[in-house]
Amino acid sequence: MTSRERVLTALNHQEPDRIPIDFGGTRVSGIAASAYYRLKQHLGLPGPARVFDLFQMLAEVERPVMERFGADVIGIYRPVVVFGIRNERWKPWQLFDGTPVEVPGDFHPVQREDGSLLIISPDGKPLAIMPKDGFYFDRLEVFPGAAHADPETLQLPLLTQEECDFLAAQAEAYYNNTDFAIIVHLGPPYELFFNLGTGDFAAWMITLATEPDYVRALYERLVETWLENLRRLYAAVGDRVQIIQFNDDLGTQTAPFISVRMFRELIMPYYKRGLDWIHQHTPWKVFMHSDGAIFDFIPSLIEMGVDIINPVQTSAKGMDPARLKAEFGERIVFWGGSCDCQHTLPFASPEEVAREVEEHIRIFAPGGGYVFAPVHNIQAKVPPENIVALFDTALRIGRYPIR
Repeated sequence: MTSRERVLTALNHQEPDRIPIDFGGTRVSGIAASAYYRLKQHLGLPGPARVFDLFQMLAEVERPVMERFGADVIGIYRPVVVFGIRNERWKPWQLFDGTPVEVPGDFHPVQREDGSLLIISPDGKPLAIMPKDGFYFDRLEVFPGAAHADPETLQLPLLTQEECDFLAAQAEAYYNNTDFAIIVHLGPPYELFFNLGTGDFAAWMITLATEPDYVRALYERLVETWLENLRRLYAAVGDRVQIIQFNDDLGTQTAPFISVRMFRELIMPYYKRGLDWIHQHTPWKVFMHSDGAIFDFIPSLIEMGVDIINPVQTSAKGMDPARLKAEFGERIVFWGGSCDCQHTLPFASPEEVAREVEEHIRIFAPGGGYVFAPVHNIQAKVPPENIVALFDTALRIGRYPIR
């Protein structure tokens, strides 16, 4: 099978020749730049790591590495991925630990007296900070929910013609010149739950609980913009894209952030409007990223129109792989869940990584409906030997029929 055929077969809950693999196809299945550079050294590949996501300091996974580990998925991105900084005119830079990287030419963080790095917008507003010896940036921006923005006057970003042309060119090139499955990220301008509260999450939670009319008015504006952006996106990339991604974190490590009742009454109807449009007007599969203990939400997510759930955080409370597969394996695709990125992948031996990967493949893969990926991004300081063990075990064990 080609990679595209392999992924689509799995997404249709059928067994392909082997489990599809995602390594760097999204900004939630990627790898920290420092870990990627050490992996390249381990593989004998030259050159620095290119940081395409400055927020998470994620590396662009290059074609030789994708091919080495059997990757089947590639993402397309707008020219500005984060912080208003265009991914162009790459220049050399260095991470705190000395890792050589390439960063966009307009990335000019300010080093403060305590050694931390600050990203400042052109109009002088602080956008993000990385503490000294840190590995990624923390946002400082205040998003509309936390700011209690007026829905009537809120200025929301619409896809420009330049962005649509940029995405269309990528989709055309990947569709015609590769056999990768292609994924694009385009959710509402702000996540309807978690992301809206950036800046003062506690205040946003209080607003959710006490001002439902305001929240609905805000959601109406966000979803109207999302629907227009979806129309523009589909006009640009059409059927060359197979998967559309959106993110919203509903769970902590031990429990949901909110009740299922609040989600269904206040948030789900607005997401459903967007996902209904996708299913009615495109052949795209819908990929939702939500961390944490979200077992109780999954029936609602399926009803809402989600086809794929990621990252399948098996270390969170209630997220047992066997239970997930038994309860929902015929109705939703599990994308991730291969190996715990908080404990096993960074701290265990390669043999222990391989054992966990093998166990989870044997649970998730039978019958299709599974795409292999780590549980979220591979973090800094993960040994390259463990990364090799992760993907090599998938290639070794993941041939159908799974035994």
